[in-house]
Amino acid sequence: MKSKTIGIMTTGGDCSGLNTAIHRLVRGAMIRGWRVIGIQDGTDGLCTTPPRIIKFDWDTLPTECARMAGSFLHNGHPGALNFETAATSGRLAHFNRRLKKSLRDLGLDALVLIGGNGSISLAWCNRDIYQDVQLICIPKTIDMDIPLTCRTIGFDTAVQQLTTFCDQLMLTARSHHRWFVVQTMGRDCGQLALHAGVAIGATAILIPEIKFDVNELVSHINKSHQDYGIILVSEGISLRGHSGRPADMISRKLTASGIINRTAYPEHTQRVGDTTANDRILATRMADCALNAIENNETYVMTAINDCECKTVSLSDFFDAGYVSADPNIPDVMTSDAFVAPDDSLLQIARNLGIYIGTEK
Repeated sequence: MKSKTIGIMTTGGDCSGLNTAIHRLVRGAMIRGWRVIGIQDGTDGLCTTPPRIIKFDWDTLPTECARMAGSFLHNGHPGALNFETAATSGRLAHFNRRLKKSLRDLGLDALVLIGGNGSISLAWCNRDIYQDVQLICIPKTIDMDIPLTCRTIGFDTAVQQLTTFCDQLMLTARSHHRWFVVQTMGRDCGQLALHAGVAIGATAILIPEIKFDVNELVSHINKSHQDYGIILVSEGISLRGHSGRPADMISRKLTASGIINRTAYPEHTQRVGDTTANDRILATRMADCALNAIENNETYVMTAINDCECKTVSLSDFFDAGYVSADPNIPDVMTSDAFVAPDDSLLQIARNLGIYIGTEK
């Protein structure tokens, strides 16, 4: 087997499971006799002279550390040079040239990019940068908004973190006969709120994909068989005529209707926590799939899980399968997104359990 040099880079927001994926990639590559380079701080690490890298050996990332959240390679820093900051500062052409030169200077045969839907969309839209290397993408995000894969690294741990947070709130809610409005992450996708809401038995789950009526929500709470509980609100929802954080908007409406409540914000605790076994297994499967793709000389592909099978899909298919919209921060770049589908079985399960999920179409 021909020796290869592969690079690993984590981009976008952090999440649990990144270190597991890095560890498994390094282990599998070194067993194959390949050289492994880690690129620090995402694309910013490729834009310095020389590029900021870590040369992996068997002891660089210990097995017991692979379960930890965050990224051993970091995901960027304030002021980091990436596609967005390069565009806003008028340096996009220079940035693109610099990335291509650094990849060539490092002598990489392949680059494994572990990123979210924005990072993977950017990789496809700027694919000429990677024409001299095999580009293999691994999907990670707590939002689970990536087309063509039914699971993303970090999602399961985020659901567990959010569930644990709400479990504790439920105890104080019961003690004081009080409702809690909890705002979740997820951007414009409601998967995180939906899954955690079903897990905790929430009274209501409000997500961007489903229209809701505040008066219906108030009526649902008043007709419930409890005088306490949790309303999960995804950060991407909007309320016509109101501004501010979504949980605050809903809380004010409940207060005006005489429903005693408090707001709670788990914030970045959703991104951390020891990686769950499911996420570790997923990261391992996707790392193995990525290494096999490198062996098979594939490029411009993404690892994906569907019907319990892990295989690669082309970045072209990934991009075309989603809801494509203009990136608000980078001119002439489009992003491909996935959302909670109207026929998602979990929506109907939530309704069957008496959870207010919005207006049924």
